[in-house]
Parts: sequence; structure tokens; C-alpha cells
Amino acid sequence: MLKKRTVIIGAILLVLATFIVTFIGTSALFIISGNGSLLFGGFRGSSDVKIGQIISIMKQYYVEPLEDDLLLEGALRGIVASVKDPYSRYMNQEEYAEMMEEHSSQYAGIGVVVSVDPKDNLIKVIAPFENSPGEKAGILPGDKIIKVNGTEVWGDQLNEAVKMMKGPPKTEVILTIIRGRFSKPQNITIVRDMIVLHTVEHEMLADNIGYIRITHFYEDTAKDFNEALDALYAQDVKGLVIDVRSNPGGLMQEVVKITDRLVPEGIIVYTEDRNKERRMEYSGEEEIKIPLAILTNGASASASEILSGAVKDHRKGTLVGTKTYGKGVVQSVLPLGDGSGLSLTVSKYYTPNGISIHGKGIEPDVVVELPEELQIMSISQLSQEEDVQLQKAIEIVTKGF
Repeated sequence: MLKKRTVIIGAILLVLATFIVTFIGTSALFIISGNGSLLFGGFRGSSDVKIGQIISIMKQYYVEPLEDDLLLEGALRGIVASVKDPYSRYMNQEEYAEMMEEHSSQYAGIGVVVSVDPKDNLIKVIAPFENSPGEKAGILPGDKIIKVNGTEVWGDQLNEAVKMMKGPPKTEVILTIIRGRFSKPQNITIVRDMIVLHTVEHEMLADNIGYIRITHFYEDTAKDFNEALDALYAQDVKGLVIDVRSNPGGLMQEVVKITDRLVPEGIIVYTEDRNKERRMEYSGEEEIKIPLAILTNGASASASEILSGAVKDHRKGTLVGTKTYGKGVVQSVLPLGDGSGLSLTVSKYYTPNGISIHGKGIEPDVVVELPEELQIMSISQLSQEEDVQLQKAIEIVTKGF
């Protein structure tokens, strides 16, 4: 009897030992080999073991064969998505290359800036590029994209949705959007084209009022702005209106250079990271000496709000229009060495007076709403006569002569 019990106990121990060895072996194989070391090397405790266990079980028992790269990419996306930040995302090699291309001066697509609305996990249009296929087809800031070519898309599929919206010039893509809280879905057909970004436009209006529209803050935007302002000065400009309506933002260094020319010596903006360490951006002694107004709306975001906040806090000009978007966080784009990349929120920014506008926006000094029938039009489609926000800015600047 004792011998039989010993055999049974020995068999049980053998099974347990086999399971433990198999478990540790498959987990360790995943953790220390290939790209696994890049992902899980920093975890402590049982997290890395658990991930290895899940990968092993899925590869062994899932109803269809699974590739290591597919599982690894899903894990990477899940890790970044777990912080529930619509501005942080993992990008594979193709997506990272496309993102870098979008910040260059020319690429193919529909020309629409989108983000994730955390309230409903829908893909929200921040703003279409000016004169882009998206704008020409009628896409507006605030539209929610629920389908691309008939395929349902959600916020956690942002990368895939953007990829579906892109394509060669002269090809069509159909976006199904909802506009407004209780609107019915509608289909908008867009013909893709090359997107050529001209981020600064300027003209001299009546009574020597200069007008500069900034659509994005990309590379060379500050250079183009300075050239535009110099050209207006050469024409004896007496007042200036800067239009950042429906400008979704861009590069901080570009907006800092522009704001430096407008406001007096002092703080333009400062950022604060998780350790409460601050990075200050200062303006020099040069400042604009003519009356200034800044036009804003609900799609003026990020870098546009840095400009608006600095001008308002320094009392250097008058903000006219409607409340801004409220994006007061800063992202760093980090290449991961294999062609993929990570866009990660690394700090919050504050206006010179120490105000965080994230989720709040900036209230203009003078609130002016566009008539309801004009709110379905993009800024570039408005005539000067019907653009009541611009007219009010001109009036304010003229009184400052």
C-alpha cells in the first residue's frame, strides 16, 4: 500500500514539475528572445511571467495559428491604451512613417486632423486642412467618424482608421459621420489628393489692417509668419489680426518663435512633467507695437492656445471669437529603433499666469458667434463681409490706432 501511494505521489510531482518547467521555459523564451526583451524587460514581479504565460497559451490553443509579431503589436497597443490618453499611441513602422510624412510639406490623403473623443470613444475631427479634399467635401471640426468605406471604426482603432482614409490621389473614400448630438449618420465621399501644406497666408485689408492666417504650426511656419509680418510692415501696417481658428496645433518650437515676436519680455509658456520639473520658454525684448487681435474658435487647439494664452496673459492683444479647444498637454514622439514609434504625453503646459487650460479652453475677451447657417462652412469659405468674427476683430484693432 505504501509503495502504491509513493508511486501516485511521484506521478503527481512529475506532472507538476513538467508543468512548471514548460511554463517557465515558454515564458522565459518569450521574455528574453527577440523583441520581447524590448517590451517586458522593465516589468517587475509576476507581470512579465503572466504576459509570457498568456502568449504561450494563446499560441498553443487559439483556434487559428497566431504570429508572434501580431501578438506583440497587440500587447504594445494595449499597454499604451491602458492609460486612456487619446494623445498617446503606439505606431508600427508603417504608421510611424506616415505620421512623420504628415508633418512634412506634402503627402497623399484627405487632409483631416483627427483624435479620439474619450467621452464616447469615437474618432473626432479636430479640423480639416485648408483647401484639402476633406474640407472641400464638407468635413467640419467636431464631426464624428463612425465608418470608413462601410467599416465601423472606433477610437481604439484610430491608427487603422487613419490608414483606411489614406490612399493614392484620385481614389475615393467614403466617411460616415455624425454631426451634432442627435444627428443622423451621413455619408461623405472624398476624392483623395496630394496634400500640400501652406500654413501661413496674409493680406492687407482696408485701413492698413494686416491679416495673417495660420492653419498649423509645422516646420517653417515661424519663418513664413515672419516673412508675412515683414511684408505687412513694408506696406505700413497699422493694426494686425492673427487668425488661428480651426488650427489644431503642431510644433511647440514654432509657436514659441512666433509668440516671441508679439509679446513683451517674459514667459511665453512653461511645461511641467510628472516630477514637477518645469521648462520655461521666454520671449525677448522685441514686441509688436501695433494693435493686435487674435481670432479663436472651438477647434483652436494646442499650439494655437499657447499663442492665444500668452497674448491674453500679457494683455498684448484682444482675443475674439469663441472658446478654444482645451488641449494643454505636450507629446514627445519617440522612435523605437526598429522603425516603429511612440507618441507619448510627457508634460502639461501652462500659460504665463500659471493657468492650465487642459479640458477647459481659453475664453476670448470678446465672444462672437458665427451665425448658425455659417457654422457649417470652413473658415476659408467665409467672405470678409459675412465673417462677423473677423469684422469685430477689425473694429477692435481700428479703435486702437
